[in-house]
Amino acid sequence: MSPDHNPVRHDRDGVARTALALLDEVGLADLSMRRIAARLEVQPSALYWHFDSKQELLAELADRITARIPAGGADVLTTARSIRDALFAYRDGAELVLSTYALRLGSSHAQAALEHALGPDSGDRAAALLHFILGHSTLAQQRMHAESHGATAGDGDDPTAGLAEVFDLGVSAIAGLSAPRPRDRA
Repeated sequence: MSPDHNPVRHDRDGVARTALALLDEVGLADLSMRRIAARLEVQPSALYWHFDSKQELLAELADRITARIPAGGADVLTTARSIRDALFAYRDGAELVLSTYALRLGSSHAQAALEHALGPDSGDRAAALLHFILGHSTLAQQRMHAESHGATAGDGDDPTAGLAEVFDLGVSAIAGLSAPRPRDRA
């Protein structure tokens, strides 16, 4: 399609915003370049003007999800909770950020925020804490998604029971903090 016949032009930001909206609608498993292109009313190949690959697009989405994390000034538990909340802001947000983090794509904003909150020379602890946050958030998000579709077993063995308390205890243990008091938990 020549530019004269396509009055709608898209840019990198518009493609990423559309992809985030689709992520919320259909989830990561069904987020395809073909689906994004259809939403934008372009051919899938048009998306490659803005992103070299789907992985590059997913890294951009992960960066946008983690951009909500405050850059600094908060304590470790508040920072960890803000990362968790950013991951929960989008359907499959935790899984998407986890997958791009595993491939070392995108920024490291979440780890940098944790390093700032933990203090100097905290790289390894910040990485361990981020691994916990990503894993815990992915588990919780998958369970919530399964429950929303009635796909959980009714056996009473819920791995996400006491979700906030388990999260706070895990963060505190890895960060070397004393366990938070019940009233400190969000």
